[in-house]
Amino acid sequence: MSRVRMTNLIEKIRMLTRVKQTHIKIIEGSKITVRDKIFINVFRKNTVRGDTDYHYDTFKIPVRRWTTVLDALLYAKDRLDVSIAIRYSCRMASCGSCGMKINGIPRLACFTKVSELEGDTITCMPLSNFPHIRDLVTDFSQFFDHHRDMKPYIHNEYADIKLEDALITQNEDNNKNKKLLREFKQTPAGVDKYLQFSYCIKCGLCYSACPTAGADVKFPGPQALAQMYRYVGDNRDNAIKERLNIVDNQHGVWRCHFPSSCSVVCPKGVDPSLGIQLLRGHLLGYSKNEKKIAELFNKDVQK
Repeated sequence: MSRVRMTNLIEKIRMLTRVKQTHIKIIEGSKITVRDKIFINVFRKNTVRGDTDYHYDTFKIPVRRWTTVLDALLYAKDRLDVSIAIRYSCRMASCGSCGMKINGIPRLACFTKVSELEGDTITCMPLSNFPHIRDLVTDFSQFFDHHRDMKPYIHNEYADIKLEDALITQNEDNNKNKKLLREFKQTPAGVDKYLQFSYCIKCGLCYSACPTAGADVKFPGPQALAQMYRYVGDNRDNAIKERLNIVDNQHGVWRCHFPSSCSVVCPKGVDPSLGIQLLRGHLLGYSKNEKKIAELFNKDVQK
């Protein structure tokens, strides 16, 4: 990798870091509070068992400057109440497992420091717009079904062709020599068109913050639509029309009202709202699903 490309990569990483810090400041302000203990309210309900009512259990947690909300919850689970249900894995904001509402805002528990939150009490609730299972754990089945409906993989009839078949086809039609390749060239400019949207970790925070997803269960959600654009913007994919037909309906991309709450809570700076706007731009260009071009006329000529 050349020095220029390495420098550009470093600048891009620094930019994404500044975006994340800006999102945190927008939500909580830039004030950092140092304290030695906090109280954490944990939402408690076992929906699978048939519970109809919920309550909050309060735990007193010793904290340090670097303590995250996930650390606090695990302290409560390990030492105070082993029955707390919580989903987590990597502890480094990469897997997206520990998403929950912290003080009413969808966040990753492992990415949220206690020192960044105001007050001495932190309230943890399960994510909205997801079927509830138990305590802080929600069901992501519907979320991943929407993601799967977007066909999140490269479509290209010339990809993964066996070498023997490729040689035979080349002998039959020399015009296809350039197409029958197992590698596809992609410039840095081509990568930049979709790279931002490939950072998605499928944590579900954007889906929880989306008001449309809460009102329409058939709406794919900002995560799925942003991933749709990730492949539409990839020049290795040649199934754009087929992809756009999936979301060009009354429950698809047109249901988004652009509150942009999805982009505010995204911990990776993906900006799903931008992806949805770009996706609409493609549809406005050549959508054929019951949309007609307006006919302009001159009233003077008509008379």
